[in-house]
Amino acid sequence: MVKGLRASMLLLAVLGNLAWSFTAKANFNGKLTVEIDGLKNKEGQVCASIFTSSEGFPSDRDRGLQKQCSKITNTPLTITFENLKAGSYAVAIFHDQNNDGTLNSNGLGIPSEGFGFSCNPEIRTRAPKFSEAAFVVAGPNTYIQIQLKYF
Repeated sequence: MVKGLRASMLLLAVLGNLAWSFTAKANFNGKLTVEIDGLKNKEGQVCASIFTSSEGFPSDRDRGLQKQCSKITNTPLTITFENLKAGSYAVAIFHDQNNDGTLNSNGLGIPSEGFGFSCNPEIRTRAPKFSEAAFVVAGPNTYIQIQLKYF
């Protein structure tokens, strides 16, 4: 009888902890701080978008979860995204040197302004896939660093 009672109490404790962790995740609001390194100059602004899936990543900023542009005051520059639920995200950034709100490119489609992605994937002939730039937000404060690239 005592053995069964102990097992029942242990089971209740485990189930209670599981229920609490699922509730905590549902109510979780994390903050992501992105440090942007490698700016060629302080002209213009840096624009960043955060995505929760491959839909729109990396170029359709309107399909991202949040987006923002920030004047370049310091290098490295820091941008913060708040109220993020626990999960996988990817960030795309570009150095908007002429303040037109778009990543400009030449006639061949090669970016003429700096750009970068979370996880700093190697860029060769295409933009990275969401899975190549994805990282996890699981705590109250997450920090990542993105190195801008210029062609």
